[in-house]
Amino acid sequence: MEAQTNSTSEYLAATALCDCDNPWLRGLAAEITQGAETPTEKAMRVFEYVRDHVRFGLAFSRSKASQTLKRGYGECGTKTNAQVALLRAIGIPARFRRVRAKSEVLHGLILEFVYKQIPPTASHFWAECYLDGRWVSCEALLDRPLYEGMLRAGLLTKAQIPTIDWDGHSDLVLLGPWITEDLGHLPGYDEALAALIRNKEDIPPLWFERLIAPWFYPLNLRPSDRLRRLAR
Repeated sequence: MEAQTNSTSEYLAATALCDCDNPWLRGLAAEITQGAETPTEKAMRVFEYVRDHVRFGLAFSRSKASQTLKRGYGECGTKTNAQVALLRAIGIPARFRRVRAKSEVLHGLILEFVYKQIPPTASHFWAECYLDGRWVSCEALLDRPLYEGMLRAGLLTKAQIPTIDWDGHSDLVLLGPWITEDLGHLPGYDEALAALIRNKEDIPPLWFERLIAPWFYPLNLRPSDRLRRLAR
């Protein structure tokens, strides 16, 4: 990714949804990175934690990062927000990358009747962090058991996603084969969510998240949990 030419202060700030100043979240970030000596090592620890401890699954779109981390699951936007918040909490500038991607990648990961309601392409996000004078992509979307289960079920191939491991230096973009358009970077989740609402896309209405989502989103974890069991 491109080198940074402007101040990174914008990418370290707490916001309404990226609550990197939350005491509990800051404590978790310190625990995750304990013993790591360099910013790269710390960023890798955060990446691995979010990848494997925050399972992929449809989640409350308007969640704060601390809420997603406590809940333990999230989709691309909320997982990325959790990763960005943890990175900012330890002083590493972080931001969002937004693209359009083919929704077919979700087939088998969510309930079938939900999948059929999704448009052919949808917004997708991942985290970029600023290390050694450049922005690096570090997409933590798929937890390891889910990735291995998807391979065993034939939902993806090694050619499509060769690895979900990040070396701290190279860009890791998991959904490359499905990306149809690069929409650039955004400071954080607040701006990403505002863009979705503005375009009237990809986000459930507020009434749904208040009344239906508390029981509906956990139900949607069933397909991905079945795939995770294949990895055992």
